[in-house]
Amino acid sequence: MNKQGFLYRAFDLYYQGFRNMTLGRTLWAVILIKLFIMFAILKVFFFPNFLKEHAQGDEPAYVATEFVERAP
Repeated sequence: MNKQGFLYRAFDLYYQGFRNMTLGRTLWAVILIKLFIMFAILKVFFFPNFLKEHAQGDEPAYVATEFVERAP
């Protein structure tokens, strides 16, 4: 691979940076844990699938009627 190419230099920058991290690994672990909590756990308990509950199998028709009924 050409060592003067942009992609190689960008990859090498990130590779060397992540390899030499000490505190950064802990911070990335905290970030990944928080993302998992937000998207996996909170979604399951606090954000139900509203469209699936109300559309009863015909989602496009339900969305279309909601747009027409709620139009100002």
